[in-house]
Amino acid sequence: MAGSMARAALRHGGIGRRLARPPALGGRAAAAGWSGPAAGGAVQYCAELVRKRDYEGFLCSLLLPVESRTSAFALRAFNVELAQIKDSITQKTTGLMRMQFWRDAVEDIYSDNPPHQPVATELWRAVKRHNLTKMWFMKIIDEREKNLDDRPYRNIQELETYAENTQSALLYLTLETLGVKDIHADHAASHIGKAQGIVTCLRATPYHCTRQKVFLPMDICMLHGVSQEDFIRGKQEKNVRDVIYDIASQAHIHLEHARSFSKKVPVKAYPAFFCTVALDDYLYNIRKVDFNIFHPSLQKKSTLLPLYLYIRSWKKTY
Repeated sequence: MAGSMARAALRHGGIGRRLARPPALGGRAAAAGWSGPAAGGAVQYCAELVRKRDYEGFLCSLLLPVESRTSAFALRAFNVELAQIKDSITQKTTGLMRMQFWRDAVEDIYSDNPPHQPVATELWRAVKRHNLTKMWFMKIIDEREKNLDDRPYRNIQELETYAENTQSALLYLTLETLGVKDIHADHAASHIGKAQGIVTCLRATPYHCTRQKVFLPMDICMLHGVSQEDFIRGKQEKNVRDVIYDIASQAHIHLEHARSFSKKVPVKAYPAFFCTVALDDYLYNIRKVDFNIFHPSLQKKSTLLPLYLYIRSWKKTY
């Protein structure tokens, strides 16, 4: 019942605006495929990598308390390094090698022997500073590795599992940098991470289609009689838009769940969840174009996002 009401809200307007480079490294660091740090060392490298590759995450990290901010950049830079492996390889074997580099790097970080790679160096400092849980790093790597296979998700639950083990795990680590250990905050992080994963899948669809690939959940596509070829050809018929509506609705439901117990979540945890601003913005905009995933407006960077983030942080909500 709650799910159908949230889907209806999404369809009919229930979402508002809420809605100097070091020497080149060989060996293991070269296997990681890192693109070279900006001047000023590992901290600046991580921040610049996030700014270029995860601008929304960069803005959200700026709003974190100063004692958590550098660690958050390291976490997001780690996530970027893993995320861009899939798009930068032509052979799965190369991707597996790079994933193994990061798996070994995490093991070495927790043995106080990080590799000479800027993101790994900053991760080691973050782990020492906040006693971060190793399991979450490994879950992110394992899930990203499984995702190297170019195949669509079988169903929405498979997409949610991927999101839980990547985006939610990143939020659990961010909460740890804030010194938050709370079951309600973890519950919110789980739902917000799933919403993030679903929205990321939607946002990437036009790009993937240009590469003749579609990763949207097969069960929802089949329910509406839509083929992968329909997306690759950029069709905009109602049944194609209905697929997007159903998937976007699931993201909206997760955000509503996360907010339903916000009063139980420590205020100290809220800065970890400001990513909801960008999710609300995307869901609001896709509703405005009647769930046409290919509408050009959806590919533009939101110039008002910094303002929306500031307002959300000022209101102390998520």
